[in-house]
Amino acid sequence: MIDPRPLFLMPIVLVVVLAAAALLPLPAAAAEEAAAAKVSLELYYESLCPYCSRFMVNRLAGIFEDGLIDAVDLRLVPYGNARVGSNGDISCQHGPYECLLNTVEACAIDAWPDLDVHFRFIYCVEDLVVKRQYKSWDSCFQKLGLDPKPVTECYKNEKGHKLELKYANQTDALVPPHRYVPWVVVDGQPLLEDYENFEAYICKAYKGTSPPKVCEGLVHPPMALETVAARNGVTYNSGGIKLATAEDERRDSKIKMRLPDDDN
Repeated sequence: MIDPRPLFLMPIVLVVVLAAAALLPLPAAAAEEAAAAKVSLELYYESLCPYCSRFMVNRLAGIFEDGLIDAVDLRLVPYGNARVGSNGDISCQHGPYECLLNTVEACAIDAWPDLDVHFRFIYCVEDLVVKRQYKSWDSCFQKLGLDPKPVTECYKNEKGHKLELKYANQTDALVPPHRYVPWVVVDGQPLLEDYENFEAYICKAYKGTSPPKVCEGLVHPPMALETVAARNGVTYNSGGIKLATAEDERRDSKIKMRLPDDDN
């Protein structure tokens, strides 16, 4: 004779299993939701522009420290005010060395797609720019324990040039066109001269259910972009390669990423 008790227990077991499943996290769905809520942040810059290097070192690196990076899809575009000639050659505002470092940084993004890796390398290079030590940029490989081969092979051959042409097209396609660097775009909106307040714009644009904690202390963007755009039409294009003075350094609240050496 068949024992009927298991048949009576089956609905109860099924209910318990379904209830337990409902309580389990859904990592894939949660990850997709978090990715969809991220705010796009694009930095169009050139490697030897003092405004760009100081913004990256003193301001942008802070989002890795305060947790805002979790709400951001950050993309770096190392090209800036360069120009592509009729023969396909690229000339850079601050000369051939800037073209070299633009290409090096483009190659780093290509070689190490992981943002944490390529940003740390580019930060290291730009920190040397701020310190007027940029000709020792290749020391960043050893500082960070990175294999230099994929980057050196890239910038020494046609691949690096093609990457820069890609960034040239991306920069030239901006609407409205960029007028200077750094040119910061949040959620498709260029911040013009208010770019140093980029964190406030990110928090305002964020649509996720759990805003980063840092957003609690930020107010709405302090300046209307329309007002900024109307101010005399004055722009700047990074001028000569005059880097931060000691007074500038004291005035800025400098954020330092932790590099594994004594340079910090």
